[in-house]
Formats: sequence, C-alpha cells, structure tokens
Amino acid sequence: MSLRLDLLRHGETERGGGFRGSLDDALTASGWAQMRAAVAGRSGWQALVSSPLQRCARFAEELAEQHGLALELEPDLQELHFGEWEGRSAAELMDTAERELGLFWHNPYAFTPPGAEPLVEFEARVLAALARLQQRHAGRHVLLVTHGGVINLLVARARQLPPEQLMQVAAPHGGLFSLQVDADLQLREC
Repeated sequence: MSLRLDLLRHGETERGGGFRGSLDDALTASGWAQMRAAVAGRSGWQALVSSPLQRCARFAEELAEQHGLALELEPDLQELHFGEWEGRSAAELMDTAERELGLFWHNPYAFTPPGAEPLVEFEARVLAALARLQQRHAGRHVLLVTHGGVINLLVARARQLPPEQLMQVAAPHGGLFSLQVDADLQLREC
C-alpha cells in the first residue's frame, strides 16, 4: 500500500541562507508566513512528522495543534551536516573555497566538504527514515516538515535524476511537494 507524502520545507531563518545544516536557527516572521501560506486551505493529513530542528518543529507543533494531530519528530530527517561549511554562505565560500564549492555543486556525491556528512550516508539515513514512515503510515496521507536537502534528495529520486543533478531540484523556503511512496520505496511525484 502506498503512502501519500507531502514535503514542506521550513521557511526563512533568523541567520539567513547558506549552509545551515545542523545549526538550530529559529524562523523569522517571514519564515512563519511562508510556511503558513504554503499550507493555507490544505487539510486531510492523517499524520504529521517533522525534523526536530526548531525551524521545522516549531511550525509543525502549531500545525499539529490546529489539525488535532500527534506530532512525530524524526531525527533522521534532519538536514545534511555541512562540517566546516556550517553557518557559511556560498558567497563567503566563493572567496575561500571556490574550487571545492564548485565540486560540491557539480556532484555532492563525489565531493564532501571538510568534516561534513558524506552524501551517501545522508541518503542512507533519510531513506531508512522514509522506510519507517512507509511502514507506519502505509495507506495514509502524511505531512513531513523538513529541510531543503531532504526534499532535494527525495524529489530527485522521484524524478530519477542522476546524482550530479541533485542540486538542480529547487526547494524554496516554504516550498510544498507531494510524493507517492510505494511499499518498495519507489517514489513518484503527485
């Protein structure tokens, strides 16, 4: 039985863009507004799951209360940890690590930033969490509040993109995506 999975990316954070990874930034007022606008008029979710980082979890708590749903926090659906790049912007890295940044943008599977989580390990933990969600919620409609990297990974798989095109998936702040997750973890966009 398939799972209908809506993916909502967190909104803008207080410390801005860049490689936030496992940094636990709060949402700005604009970030809250982005997320509220994304789900305005939507309903029908039977479960609500979130990354435990506050930029996802605080909004998920509000939404769970509004819809009368229990909230599940799933640590394995946190963002990729960027190692020494945590908290740095792409513009800053262009000045200090232009070549490495280019390698990462071109194919994040082939280049890991210093001290960062390798993308193959990130992929393994996200897919393991997805398998658990599919087992627990097969036949249901679930909203997952998560991060750009998680969304990029899952949408790229649904689109059957090669690894070097992972970064071409656009997941804006407050972006909402819908996937069907089959029992064998095959993904399709809805």
